[in-house]
Amino acid sequence: MTAPGPSVPKPPNVSALPALLTRSARAHGDRTAVREGTASLTYAQLDDRAARFAALLRSRGLRPGDRVAVALPNVLRFPVVYYGTLYAGAVVVPLNPLLKAGELEFALRDSGARLLVAAPAGADEASAAAARTGAECLVAHPPAWDGLLRAQDPSAGAAAGAAADDTAVILYTSGTTGTPKGAELTHRNLVTNALTTARTLLRLTPDDVLFGGLPLFHAFGQTCALNAATAAGAALSLLPRFQPDRALETLRRDDVTVFLGVPTMYTALLRAGVGPALPRLRLGVSGGASLPVELLHAAERELGVTVLEGYGLSETSPVACFNPPDRPRKPGSIGLPVEGVELCLFGPDGRPTGPGEVGELAVRGENVMKGYWRRPDATAAAFRDGWFLTGDLARVDEDGYHFVVDRKKDLIIRGGYNVYPREIEEVLYTHPEVVEAAVVGVPHPELGEEVAAVVTLRTDSGPAPEALVSYVKERVAAYKYPRIVRIAATLPKGPTGKILRREIVVQDDVSRTGAPVTTPSGAGG
Repeated sequence: MTAPGPSVPKPPNVSALPALLTRSARAHGDRTAVREGTASLTYAQLDDRAARFAALLRSRGLRPGDRVAVALPNVLRFPVVYYGTLYAGAVVVPLNPLLKAGELEFALRDSGARLLVAAPAGADEASAAAARTGAECLVAHPPAWDGLLRAQDPSAGAAAGAAADDTAVILYTSGTTGTPKGAELTHRNLVTNALTTARTLLRLTPDDVLFGGLPLFHAFGQTCALNAATAAGAALSLLPRFQPDRALETLRRDDVTVFLGVPTMYTALLRAGVGPALPRLRLGVSGGASLPVELLHAAERELGVTVLEGYGLSETSPVACFNPPDRPRKPGSIGLPVEGVELCLFGPDGRPTGPGEVGELAVRGENVMKGYWRRPDATAAAFRDGWFLTGDLARVDEDGYHFVVDRKKDLIIRGGYNVYPREIEEVLYTHPEVVEAAVVGVPHPELGEEVAAVVTLRTDSGPAPEALVSYVKERVAAYKYPRIVRIAATLPKGPTGKILRREIVVQDDVSRTGAPVTTPSGAGG
């Protein structure tokens, strides 16, 4: 295991994301910026292509502040579109490329995006969504894409000079009620979080190679992989779809030094068998969901490196808390607040709690979002006296290390992806035979949580559980649909008639991933 390199010097006067790329292009132009398989772009090439994409946007009438939606997997075109949009002064709206037309349509309408850049595999869904909203859809077919960029003048794509407090990215997120909300992250939010990650947490140097298997449409992948690597002049090895054998191939072929993943990625690697040592690997990082202590120790044994766990949300850019590499590590802890960030725990009475007491985790600092896009009520509800309320319950020990103990919200985290129960319930309610529906998370040994649905039907001859699984599967992204469906006579309700998800208990061996329950059963244990 190689030791972490010296921390990256903080570049002066870097207040906007495009400056991270332009500085690295000047200082490390011939070094590899991103790889995808055997293809790669140097920093000079990435800078040139981003400028050409910015020129393309301007030629199509997009102005600073306009929104550009990006539904691409982890391919070389993603950083080109991401930084090119920012060069043009526009706002990036990253979207999961697995989303269906209806899901894309909501994000396009809500953000007011004028352009959607989509992958060829998602062209039909993207085109349908764009047609319904009046947005332009640009499908990034590699040969045509290359020709389109070559035809642009890079000098027409010079960075627009965004201000630090201008919105750079809108990330769609949600609680368990209402429609998804767009978290407005400013250039200052993202630059400071990326620099902190690169300098003090990962301690990156231009010789580092980061594993790029985390989705770049997610805050974790954007900040800790793409922007942190760019800030340091390091290389990012992209993997469009995580598969353990492909991941191990990438780690070996590209001499990866820092592995960034969610707990399910570590589980998959261990199941596949790491095999020969990875001599260049020096650090593992886990986020997105709680990392079981046993899994942490097993990963460290097999990979031969220290694995550090952190915590954050889309609204916090995302890194808020991290186990620092130069301090004692406490397995099971999310660590200490990072530079420029404060944490506080509030009890039910709204007062800060003491050491060892459980309270709602709140965050304040340079990483906290501007607010929810065009949702002043939701923004006001999310803050208390300048503190962002996470909805997570935690405790802090006498050394200042934080431990998340539960989630206040009913959010389901399946394999590192957020699944919002109400969204799935609304799909179930569109089925003519469904009377009531409740979606809950149930423990899963590999994914952390599995999505389960309990429904009541209009007639005894209504659809079988398998049919309801298929019904939802056709309408939402693959990670969202319930693998477990149970039919109940009634659902538990409160005095006002509200369905009480917390009183629903789904008892089943959920290690049988993918197998829906076929025996009708009541809810509530």
